[in-house]
Amino acid sequence: MATQDEVNGIFPMMVENFNADKASGVNTTIQFNLKGDNGGIYWVKINDGSVEHGEGDVDAGMTVEATADDFYAISTGNMNPMQAYMMGKIKATDVGMAMKMIQIFGLGA
Repeated sequence: MATQDEVNGIFPMMVENFNADKASGVNTTIQFNLKGDNGGIYWVKINDGSVEHGEGDVDAGMTVEATADDFYAISTGNMNPMQAYMMGKIKATDVGMAMKMIQIFGLGA
């Protein structure tokens, strides 16, 4: 099980792995509703080739739902994001943006 510190570390890692070239033309905020013992509500905002992250509810263009453990496994490359989606372990309100998000942040790599 992922610790709270490990879950909190996902989003700075996503910012660090951000690929601005793959984010060209993307301006959105993504909210992550992570459930479970070490879950929480987080967001990343992509705007004009830059990215920032934070915690709490936001007006999001896409919402992602998963357990904290499953999203941690995806973000660390221990679970394939496409397989997780097909198995219902992760849900997204915009599948097209979710596919792009995988490339923008190098998730599942």
